Amino acid sequence: MFKELVSQRLAALFVCGWLVLNFPLLGLWDVDATWWGVPVFPAALFALWALLIAAVAWLMERGGVVPEDA
Repeated sequence: MFKELVSQRLAALFVCGWLVLNFPLLGLWDVDATWWGVPVFPAALFALWALLIAAVAWLMERGGVVPEDA
């Protein structure tokens, strides 16, 4: 049961990552502005990519949490 839940969460995370890193939403960051001297588009792209990797790492490393009543 827990492997199915992890698989479903990974699939949902893949779809979210695909949507966030696809053109319509990624185009929101394509502006002529900077954050502390860094252009917004590459900074946002790197931040979104890092968040997706962190979410996958957290999901994979948290292990199978078994309920106490099982």
